[in-house]
Amino acid sequence: MEKRNWHDRNYKKLLLIPIILILSSIIYLFMFNVQNGDFVYKDISLTGGTSITVFEKTNIEQLELNLSNQLPDLTIREIYELTTKEQKAFTVETTADSDVAKQAIQEYLGIELIEGDNVNIISTGSSFSEGFYKQLLIAILIAFIFMALVIFILFKTAIPSLAVIISAFADIIMTLVTFNLLGMKMSTAGIVAFIMLIGYSVDTDVLLTTRMIKRKEGTINQRIIGSMKTGMTMTLTSLFAFLAALFVVQSFSAALTQIFTVLVIGLGYDLLNTWVTNVSILKWYAEAKK
Repeated sequence: MEKRNWHDRNYKKLLLIPIILILSSIIYLFMFNVQNGDFVYKDISLTGGTSITVFEKTNIEQLELNLSNQLPDLTIREIYELTTKEQKAFTVETTADSDVAKQAIQEYLGIELIEGDNVNIISTGSSFSEGFYKQLLIAILIAFIFMALVIFILFKTAIPSLAVIISAFADIIMTLVTFNLLGMKMSTAGIVAFIMLIGYSVDTDVLLTTRMIKRKEGTINQRIIGSMKTGMTMTLTSLFAFLAALFVVQSFSAALTQIFTVLVIGLGYDLLNTWVTNVSILKWYAEAKK
């Protein structure tokens, strides 16, 4: 008879950790939606507005202090050289009209802003952005539904399939909560990152479930350990690669910064939800089925 180690005695209790986190995340997102009218803060790519990139140097804190009373929903981001940290430009995002925003920046800098020379201006209509936002949300929902269908077709068993889906769902809502707590604003790039996260969330879960349910060699614990060695290598390799990429792109690309930030947070939670949530559910199921 296999010796009952610490995990054998406590794996059901460990499920309390993800259960508490999932319930807390759901409650937080519900309250956030009640207070803000949505589950996330959105940037101008999803609400409509103006993005102005100025290729001049200035004090970002003073600029933000000066413009905060003139331009609504203001966000200012510095663009700098990665190696020297020397400022190269800055980007101002606001829901104000482009002419109003441009005039306010000109008055502060005391210079004329000429598009194509020292400034780049992008404006997006609110109706277009809102429609695009709804389409992206539908894309996430469709991706999740198709993922669930593939999982059910692959394993043909309810509980193992639900364990994979629960883990992926937990990755998404926990990442979303952390995203909000960091005060970030969701962009189109961020939503794309969440679609990518669905794929990253299920790969190790499918590996674990396949080895535990479909394979018969070795004990349950041996199959878990074998899966963990491969799965942890996969996840940590991606995680460190995204961390390195995040360090590089944060100086010049807000879109890539948000994508890699979402993926880093999501993969961190995936370690918990695969090797605590999914393992505990599958082990409980396997032992019940002898």
